[in-house]
Amino acid sequence: MTSRSPLDDPDKAAFAWGRYKRLMRVMVLVTLVVVALVLGYIYVTDSALSIHFYIATGLGVGVAMMLTAALMGLVFLSSGTGHDESIDDPTNDKWRD
Repeated sequence: MTSRSPLDDPDKAAFAWGRYKRLMRVMVLVTLVVVALVLGYIYVTDSALSIHFYIATGLGVGVAMMLTAALMGLVFLSSGTGHDESIDDPTNDKWRD
């Protein structure tokens, strides 16, 4: 039987999700800055590229950074709240016969 997760407590869950949302807001700003720097670098190098290349590059860098931030934020949320410790390990020796 699994033990109760700390995220079952509404106060702890609200604090954890608030921290996750703050992390995501910061990462949106960082992502916008990085995308602007990448697009600016491509523009300054004076390469004759179509607008479609700029759009694809901006979307690719932005989506990759935000997906990484979202997944790592969930890892931090799970680990930081103690939710990981509330899960039983079926590979533990006590489960083997």
